[in-house]
Amino acid sequence: MKGSFASNETGSRPMNRKWVFNLGYVLVALLLIGTFEFWLSYRDVAQLSYSDALQAAQDGRIASVVVTESLIEGEFKQPEEGKKYFVAHRVDPSLAEVFEKAGAKVSGGTDSNWAMTLLSWIFPLFVFLGLWFVLFQGVAERGGLVNIGKSRAKVYLERQTGVTFDDVAGVDEAKAELQEVVAFLKDQAKYSRLGAHIPKGILLVGPPGTGKTLMARAVAGEAGVPFFSISGSEFVELFVGVGAARVRDLFDQARQAAPCIIFIDELDALGRTRSPFAGYGGGDEKEQTLNQLLAELDGFDPRVGIVLLAATNRPEILDPALLRAGRFDRQVVIDRPDRNGRAAILKVHMATIAIADGVLVEEIAGMTPGFTGADLANLVNEAAIVATRRGAERVAIEDFNNAVERIVAGSERKSRVLKPDERERVAYHEMGHALVASKLSKTDPVQKVSIIPRSIGALGYTLQRPTDDRFLITSSELKERMAALLAGRAAEELIYGEVSTGAADDLAKATDVARQSVVRFGMSPQVGQVVLEEQRLQWLGDGPVAPRQKDYSEATAREIDLAVRFMIDDAYQGAKAILQGCMGELKAGAMLLLEHETITAQDFPPLLRTGGQTARTTTDGETASSRRTAESQAGGRMLDRR
Repeated sequence: MKGSFASNETGSRPMNRKWVFNLGYVLVALLLIGTFEFWLSYRDVAQLSYSDALQAAQDGRIASVVVTESLIEGEFKQPEEGKKYFVAHRVDPSLAEVFEKAGAKVSGGTDSNWAMTLLSWIFPLFVFLGLWFVLFQGVAERGGLVNIGKSRAKVYLERQTGVTFDDVAGVDEAKAELQEVVAFLKDQAKYSRLGAHIPKGILLVGPPGTGKTLMARAVAGEAGVPFFSISGSEFVELFVGVGAARVRDLFDQARQAAPCIIFIDELDALGRTRSPFAGYGGGDEKEQTLNQLLAELDGFDPRVGIVLLAATNRPEILDPALLRAGRFDRQVVIDRPDRNGRAAILKVHMATIAIADGVLVEEIAGMTPGFTGADLANLVNEAAIVATRRGAERVAIEDFNNAVERIVAGSERKSRVLKPDERERVAYHEMGHALVASKLSKTDPVQKVSIIPRSIGALGYTLQRPTDDRFLITSSELKERMAALLAGRAAEELIYGEVSTGAADDLAKATDVARQSVVRFGMSPQVGQVVLEEQRLQWLGDGPVAPRQKDYSEATAREIDLAVRFMIDDAYQGAKAILQGCMGELKAGAMLLLEHETITAQDFPPLLRTGGQTARTTTDGETASSRRTAESQAGGRMLDRR
């Protein structure tokens, strides 16, 4: 059978017809009751005027009467004209006497008409019926109240996902582990002959965009067994107890379909760490769902061939009971790809667009360190858009360069016109970054300098491209990077004798580097080789999960502040010393930048790597943090005018 299907859902159209059919019955019944009541009143009750009712009373023809605020209802002693009862509208006696003396016949009435009376009854009825229909329609589409606790997982068979392991690139280690799972499901005897059994649960962990869900879909395409796919948020419903019921039903279906794979995407929505105060904050429902999942993981035999596959980018918030051995036995990290991985991913995506001759995948992979698989897919698409915009037949390497700049620095905003003096200051600032980076031997080479404002708020940027991926950074390399960060501010001071707010972003980055090197990596002789602020990083960003814990004295805090200040000042003075030695190149480069707005290293030879010189240092061994984000790897140095 081809295509995916919901294993337990009832078709919505038949259910909707059934509800409409039942509603029609109700309306017809109400109409019949109203018609019958009207017919009874018309057959047995006589409509009298007020004068006739008084005359009947004076003649002694009335047996009993009930007088209300607006009506006179009574019974005749003998039926008159076949009617035993009568009704008349009550009139003020004083007014009736006046008109009767004048010889007029008096009749009563009401201010409202029959249409308004009918509408006042029918309209609320239809409102309640409409609310009833809307509220219960969702329940009906799920099969009624009986089936609301059924699992909403979608079942895929064989290659219905359209994705196989051939479509997954750049994560060879993770692919190898999951290929082992697929092989076990296809040939259980081979793995069980020595008493081995497949892990119950495998958790895919990694930053957003690295291909965790794509990998799970590839497993579905390769396994050839039923594949139950559901998101963690789909276990949570309006009614209490539904989440736990859906977990039970999901595993019941899996046992009947074994061997099979269960995939839970965004596990953190379901498996968040339990709180001791959950009962006071409405968290009981989520905890019941998690407890049921833990019980199901303990309850099934791995020899029957059920594998639980889950994905999350927030493993630090998962409940420890969920991650212990015997539940999620393996954690497969799908991290940002290295250079070879990026090249493999680019080949997959570039196969769908027209590529010009001379475009090397390895060159593009080298200019995109820190990019995830989703980033690379977006890069290829942006490059194709740029090529289409300029009317080209094929995508060239220039299109990929422009796409990288757009992703890293944002789109150009040429409509933002700077004043001449501000534009000149931006030019000197960016040329300061570029010259210091080119004079230092261990910084990334400068590729492009621009003073065109960008959409992310930058008035200019200096783009550096690393030559390869780095996993360890030496003290001298980090020292030079700090000097390059502060070089823009140093150039402003040398040319204008004062600084501006444009270096705010540079100062923030340099300060963070210096502080991390002191409190986390023990790189300051004044403070010592101790960890003062331990931080546990998360996949969703480089910041800590919890606020920094200050577990040191005020005296130590002062030493930290002094050490950070010393490192910043030392790097700043080193950048100024380099720029003072090449003042002519700084002015010439700024003028060229003002003329062309964007230049490359080939346009201005002093930006080509000369090597050899390093930033001045007064204390050996003081370095910056080795933490390196995707933005710093891509070399984006942006002048932030805040």
